[in-house]
Amino acid sequence: MTATSLRGRTAIVGIGGAGWGEAPGRSAIELLGDAALAAIADAGLELKDIDGLCAATSTHAFPTLSVAEYLGIKPSFFDGTNVGGSSFEMHLLQAALALDAGICNAVLICYGSTQRTAGGRLVSMSEPQWHEVPFKPRNPITAYALAAQRHMHEFGTTREMLADIAVAARQWANLNPHAFARGPLSREDVLASRMISDPLTARDCCLVTDGGAACVMVRAGRAKDMKQKPVYLLGVGGAHSHRSITQMKDLTRTAAAESGPRAFAMAGLKPSDVDLVMLYDAFTITTLLFLEDLGFCPKGEGGRFVQDGAIAPGGRLAVNTSGGGLSCIHPGMYGMFLILEAVMQIRKEAGERQLPTCDVAVCHGNGGTLSSQVTALLGGAVAL
Repeated sequence: MTATSLRGRTAIVGIGGAGWGEAPGRSAIELLGDAALAAIADAGLELKDIDGLCAATSTHAFPTLSVAEYLGIKPSFFDGTNVGGSSFEMHLLQAALALDAGICNAVLICYGSTQRTAGGRLVSMSEPQWHEVPFKPRNPITAYALAAQRHMHEFGTTREMLADIAVAARQWANLNPHAFARGPLSREDVLASRMISDPLTARDCCLVTDGGAACVMVRAGRAKDMKQKPVYLLGVGGAHSHRSITQMKDLTRTAAAESGPRAFAMAGLKPSDVDLVMLYDAFTITTLLFLEDLGFCPKGEGGRFVQDGAIAPGGRLAVNTSGGGLSCIHPGMYGMFLILEAVMQIRKEAGERQLPTCDVAVCHGNGGTLSSQVTALLGGAVAL
């Protein structure tokens, strides 16, 4: 089987979210469970119909065991791959492979976290890296600040350009009733906010929230007869580059430059075919790097590309229309929420922020400290 043979063979038929922003008194698995049940109901299915499970969390050593027990299901396919925030884009690939092979018939991909109410701070939940410990970094922020500093040095990128990314995300969030951070935000506000790790201020950093999210995938033939319009998996590709930021060969070039071409090749598409770009914006610098590495602008031009509302509502490219991790939601790992927004836009269910045309969407997940990159292309029937 070639990679391109997976194009359009599976589809997302249900999505669900829970605990948007803050959910005091709830546990991570309760939010995951609520989102899972919502996604299954959205698909017009019941729990007994789920025979595949993909999950990654920050609170469970064996996520599929914990989730399956909590939901009361016994899947014939299960995968708990955890490569950080990009895990859920990778789960799309693994679910598609399992479905296409006939190992299962309906796969639930799910996540839940109470990072805000249980922890309340933006901290790394992974084990310390021995290369980094002597320098006492404030991870994960320090790693991304290194990338931002290097991009500024090498290409003349400015803090103002990074600030425009945060402002654009807030403008999209102001159109999203689910967004946790709403209200005015100017370039000056971002620049004047508390410096966390130079050059990244508090407004250059993602939110710390609670939240759960899930989706259900089935084979394309079955999807046509289900409750919701199917959103097809057109292409997906992943790449690793390092574990510790000290081992990243070039701080301005991520493995998205490898995952993106793989996903576009499977889909038979190019960046100019894309209507919506959902990028893992844990920090403003990640949006800039991924726009470059995925081919939406040349390397080094990301700062100039995003200036003056270019990726805000009404701009030349729709990026992170939910408000992203910067202004909508970011409960530890954000990759599942990229998928939810893309599906909503393709199904034309995004309300005030709905794009006039959204037939093809990119969801790009990032894990670790720019360590794992997974790119997925989703599309409606028109895209097939």
